[in-house]
Amino acid sequence: MTCDTKAKLNGKVVVVTGGSSGMGFAAAKNLANRGARVIIASRNETKLRAAQHEIIEATGNHNVAYKTVDLGSLQSVRNLASELNAEDQINVLINNAGSVGLPDRLTPDGLNLNMQVNYFGTFLLTFLLLPKLKASAPSRILNGVGAAMYFGEVNLDHWNDVGRYDILTGLGSSELAINVFNEELARKLKYDAVTANVYDPFLVRDTDILENLSGIIKKFSVLFISTIGHSREDAGREIAYLAAAPELEGVSGNLYKFCQKIKNHYLVNDRKLRKRLWEESKKAVKINKYEDWEAYDSV
Repeated sequence: MTCDTKAKLNGKVVVVTGGSSGMGFAAAKNLANRGARVIIASRNETKLRAAQHEIIEATGNHNVAYKTVDLGSLQSVRNLASELNAEDQINVLINNAGSVGLPDRLTPDGLNLNMQVNYFGTFLLTFLLLPKLKASAPSRILNGVGAAMYFGEVNLDHWNDVGRYDILTGLGSSELAINVFNEELARKLKYDAVTANVYDPFLVRDTDILENLSGIIKKFSVLFISTIGHSREDAGREIAYLAAAPELEGVSGNLYKFCQKIKNHYLVNDRKLRKRLWEESKKAVKINKYEDWEAYDSV
């Protein structure tokens, strides 16, 4: 399998979180070049506006929009979901946003900041957009993870603890939660023509993911990634392939690296954990009765 496809996405709507820089920006530009309406979302409006302009200039596709969101605020995520649900359709949701080295504290929502930015925000946004994604089927959801997940845990009784995790295990736990969530998501969407897959972009140069680090840790990380990492364009091409390739239509519940399906973490096969993670996540982000489409689906 190669990371290349000639597939066009004319008439399709693609949402890319973390789309103002790094591989998210590269993926958004690639997808805009395929004719899609692309909506990039991140926290910094100045960067978003610059990214929008650059994508339009590079692709000639003027159907590029941006929306602000702070994944560290559940209300901000809800606001974004409301704006996106006003679109006629959403055909691809790419949950690419993430951060490393966040302060070890709770947010105003009472959640661990690292878990909220790297997991809970993604869970909430995806949950709130699922009715639109189903109505737009066939559609695809792509969730970014990384090898750090093999250093993490899914401990639902302590995932909001302060002082429990270091930089690596904190990031890994949030990525592992994304991975387990994706598997449950894929199973729930089995008959809805909506696929859910995870991708590991490996190490990528030219991104902002290390901006919260400092000192010797940041210097070493930058040197390490610049030595063995690949370009944001290559990573963006991989993401765009997973979003557009016709041969992946209907393919769900897989982990991809360099566009190849690879063996996934053993915890994705833990049915009880997946179900409990889903329910506890709904409680953590405070899904209310008006948002809970599952309650209506079960009637």
